[in-house]
Amino acid sequence: MPAPEPRKGTPDPTLSEEEFRARFLSQFQDPAFDPLAAELDRVAAAAWDAYSKYRKSPRTQKAGPGFADPDFDLAVDWIAAREAILAAQRRHEDAEAPSRILLISASSRSEHTCPGEMSKSYRLAAIAQEVFAGAPNVAVELLELSRLAAEYGRRIHPCKACFSTAAALCHWPCSCYPNYAMGQTQDWMNEIYPKWVEAHGIMIVTPVNWYQATSPLKLMMDRLVCADGGNPDPTRTGGKDARRAKEVELEGWDYPKHLSGRLFSVVVHGDAAGAENLRRLLADWLSDMDLIPAGAPAEIDRYIGYWEPYATSHEALDRDLDIQAEVRNAAYALLEGVAAKREGRLLSAGRQLKEPRQK
Repeated sequence: MPAPEPRKGTPDPTLSEEEFRARFLSQFQDPAFDPLAAELDRVAAAAWDAYSKYRKSPRTQKAGPGFADPDFDLAVDWIAAREAILAAQRRHEDAEAPSRILLISASSRSEHTCPGEMSKSYRLAAIAQEVFAGAPNVAVELLELSRLAAEYGRRIHPCKACFSTAAALCHWPCSCYPNYAMGQTQDWMNEIYPKWVEAHGIMIVTPVNWYQATSPLKLMMDRLVCADGGNPDPTRTGGKDARRAKEVELEGWDYPKHLSGRLFSVVVHGDAAGAENLRRLLADWLSDMDLIPAGAPAEIDRYIGYWEPYATSHEALDRDLDIQAEVRNAAYALLEGVAAKREGRLLSAGRQLKEPRQK
């Protein structure tokens, strides 16, 4: 089957120089920048030049041995991200190293931003963290996604859905960012990918936001698509050559599962609706990436202060000793599963069967 031509036809989003400069300079509204107007004008001119000539990756080097096209110019940022992932995989495979747990607090709420109060997800994650920290030969890292809202320069840029054009166009790790021409920089995912790769167990603690995952969690989820079938060699597709990527996929793509075999736990809490649906959605997503559920006690959906005022939700959590105990049990179940997996004692029926439907 010949590769079809990529479909075109959406409106052109290219900015005029006037609009570009207005947007670029809008970030300098503080009067402290007023004496620097001349300097900012020169910086804006340089930024316009990078944008108008689309210098997405201004610093590159030859791919070198091990790639389909050793002479292809790869972004140095992508090479560094790849090397960090390879090092993380070596840590994951080191049988003498501690069991590594990635604990994710997925609420965007923090006392350091407008809400003025910590999240219940953080409190529940802290309970799990105590369990992990008390276990022998276990290293735990807490990933606070609230830092997207609370920390300067923390960003997770949205997935551009390269995978939907062709699986091979989605590179592992993601090569869409940083994009210096578009000002799409400071992307957090190149730091987050190795955390997932080195982990033996993943635990996500999250609230329900409007029946769904929180904004930070959904951004991370979408950007992890490259971990599930993504192309580890951008030179095979000439970078972001959509037509070539279609050809590669149609030649026969193997959909590599880059996070396969890690165990997971999911804790979802809500106040009125959606907890069960979100817990199931997250478990399905993780299972689709070939992660392994750590067992029934490791998957929890509960309501805290059901239909009670938001103002007293932390007090409701104080009283709910059962969910606190359930979170501890979820952490213990994940630890037990990780230990069994690393020792070759974990029975996962059907894991060696080939999936007939690949997409």
